[in-house]
Amino acid sequence: MRASLTNNDPAQLALRALVWTLGEPDRATRLLDVTGLTPTDLRARADDPAVLAATLAFLEAHEPDLIACAEALEVRPEDLASAHRELECSDDIGDFA
Repeated sequence: MRASLTNNDPAQLALRALVWTLGEPDRATRLLDVTGLTPTDLRARADDPAVLAATLAFLEAHEPDLIACAEALEVRPEDLASAHRELECSDDIGDFA
Protein backbone atom coordinates (compact mmCIF):
# COMPACT_ATOMS: atom_id res chain seq x y z
CA MET A 1 0.00 0.00 0.00
CA ARG A 2 1.22 3.45 -0.92
CA ALA A 3 1.73 6.12 1.73
CA SER A 4 -1.00 8.69 2.17
CA LEU A 5 -1.40 11.00 -0.78
CA THR A 6 -1.28 14.61 0.29
CA ASN A 7 -3.37 16.05 -2.55
CA ASN A 8 -6.40 13.75 -2.32
CA ASP A 9 -9.53 15.71 -3.06
CA PRO A 10 -12.14 14.28 -0.65
CA ALA A 11 -14.85 14.13 -3.33
CA GLN A 12 -12.54 12.47 -5.85
CA LEU A 13 -11.39 9.90 -3.30
CA ALA A 14 -14.98 9.21 -2.24
CA LEU A 15 -16.05 8.80 -5.86
CA ARG A 16 -13.26 6.27 -6.37
CA ALA A 17 -14.47 4.49 -3.22
CA LEU A 18 -18.03 4.48 -4.59
CA VAL A 19 -16.85 2.89 -7.84
CA TRP A 20 -14.93 0.28 -5.85
CA THR A 21 -17.98 -0.39 -3.65
CA LEU A 22 -20.24 -0.89 -6.66
CA GLY A 23 -17.75 -3.28 -8.26
CA GLU A 24 -18.98 -6.23 -6.19
CA PRO A 25 -22.72 -7.00 -6.50
CA ASP A 26 -23.32 -8.13 -2.90
CA ARG A 27 -21.53 -5.10 -1.50
CA ALA A 28 -23.38 -2.78 -3.93
CA THR A 29 -26.71 -4.24 -2.82
CA ARG A 30 -25.75 -3.77 0.81
CA LEU A 31 -24.86 -0.11 0.12
CA LEU A 32 -28.26 0.47 -1.46
CA ASP A 33 -30.05 -1.32 1.37
CA VAL A 34 -28.19 0.55 4.12
CA THR A 35 -28.41 4.02 2.57
CA GLY A 36 -31.85 3.77 1.00
CA LEU A 37 -30.40 4.95 -2.31
CA THR A 38 -31.58 3.49 -5.61
CA PRO A 39 -29.51 2.82 -8.72
CA THR A 40 -31.22 5.85 -10.28
CA ASP A 41 -30.19 8.00 -7.29
CA LEU A 42 -26.59 6.88 -7.67
CA ARG A 43 -26.50 7.67 -11.38
CA ALA A 44 -28.05 11.09 -10.86
CA ARG A 45 -26.19 12.08 -7.71
CA ALA A 46 -22.85 10.26 -7.79
CA ASP A 47 -21.01 13.55 -7.31
CA ASP A 48 -23.28 14.79 -4.49
CA PRO A 49 -21.26 15.30 -1.28
CA ALA A 50 -24.06 13.69 0.75
CA VAL A 51 -23.99 10.53 -1.38
CA LEU A 52 -20.20 10.42 -1.26
CA ALA A 53 -20.19 10.89 2.52
CA ALA A 54 -22.80 8.14 2.86
CA THR A 55 -20.59 5.82 0.81
CA LEU A 56 -17.61 6.44 3.06
CA ALA A 57 -19.75 6.02 6.18
CA PHE A 58 -20.93 2.70 4.76
CA LEU A 59 -17.32 1.57 4.31
CA GLU A 60 -16.31 2.77 7.77
CA ALA A 61 -19.14 0.76 9.32
CA HIS A 62 -17.58 -2.48 8.02
CA GLU A 63 -13.85 -2.43 8.65
CA PRO A 64 -12.96 -5.28 6.27
CA ASP A 65 -14.51 -3.30 3.39
CA LEU A 66 -12.78 -0.11 4.51
CA ILE A 67 -9.39 -1.82 4.56
CA ALA A 68 -9.97 -3.62 1.25
CA CYS A 69 -11.08 -0.40 -0.42
CA ALA A 70 -8.08 1.51 0.91
CA GLU A 71 -5.75 -1.18 -0.38
CA ALA A 72 -7.42 -1.19 -3.80
CA LEU A 73 -7.19 2.61 -4.04
CA GLU A 74 -3.65 2.61 -2.65
CA VAL A 75 -4.47 4.94 0.22
CA ARG A 76 -4.66 4.48 3.97
CA PRO A 77 -8.00 3.74 5.66
CA GLU A 78 -7.41 6.98 7.55
CA ASP A 79 -7.47 8.85 4.24
CA LEU A 80 -10.97 7.55 3.54
CA ALA A 81 -12.10 8.48 7.06
CA SER A 82 -10.62 11.95 6.66
CA ALA A 83 -12.38 12.42 3.33
CA HIS A 84 -15.62 11.38 5.02
CA ARG A 85 -15.19 14.00 7.73
CA GLU A 86 -14.36 16.69 5.19
CA LEU A 87 -17.40 15.87 3.07
CA GLU A 88 -19.67 15.88 6.12
CA CYS A 89 -18.37 19.31 7.08
CA SER A 90 -19.02 20.65 3.59
CA ASP A 91 -21.47 23.56 3.59
CA ASP A 92 -23.39 22.14 0.64
CA ILE A 93 -24.10 18.69 2.05
CA GLY A 94 -27.72 17.65 2.19
CA ASP A 95 -29.78 14.51 2.67
CA PHE A 96 -28.71 11.54 0.58
CA ALA A 97 -32.01 9.69 0.49
